[in-house]
Amino acid sequence: MAKRSAPEVNAGSMADIAFLLLIFFLVTTTIEVDSGINSKLPPDIPPPEVKIKQKNIFTVELNKSNQMLVEGDLMEIKDLKAAALKFIDNGGGQSAEGERCDYCSGERNPESSDHPTKAIISITHSRATDYETFITVYDQLVSAYSELREKLSQKLYNRSFKEMEATYDDSKSSEFKSEKLKDKIENIKKKYPRIISKAEPQF
Repeated sequence: MAKRSAPEVNAGSMADIAFLLLIFFLVTTTIEVDSGINSKLPPDIPPPEVKIKQKNIFTVELNKSNQMLVEGDLMEIKDLKAAALKFIDNGGGQSAEGERCDYCSGERNPESSDHPTKAIISITHSRATDYETFITVYDQLVSAYSELREKLSQKLYNRSFKEMEATYDDSKSSEFKSEKLKDKIENIKKKYPRIISKAEPQF
């Protein structure tokens, strides 16, 4: 009796199918990208000599034990935002010097910052400081500026600052890229500029 041969499977197109599947997964797969802190590096050109009053600098130091010193005193991270708000919105400048802030609601302490546009927050940290601790501290400082901008926006325009920014960037909005809305947003940012200086890690 003749021995029957097994039927052969045509695998000639398997490579093409595998290639198409690979392309499909590459196109449809979403790759997560870690996002960092949204801030710009300083330019290479050295800035001009500017005299800064010590009282206009709010120092925040993080040591290798993740302890935080604010103006030389130990402070809990949960209290940082309130301290930053008090410093930024102090408005202690005198009208004679042309530094008086007519929209600040702070204590106007002459020993603290003169004006929000002159208030500088300086962060220094150890090389051993945890990244999570640094981010938490930085977030508290950014949150302080956001709260002040929100408060002023409600006062001047009776609108949320975050809502104005979202509306300006929303292509479906009637105020998309509106120059009038842009002027309002820039005015708020100008009155409360986010000036946070991050020094190189130490020790």
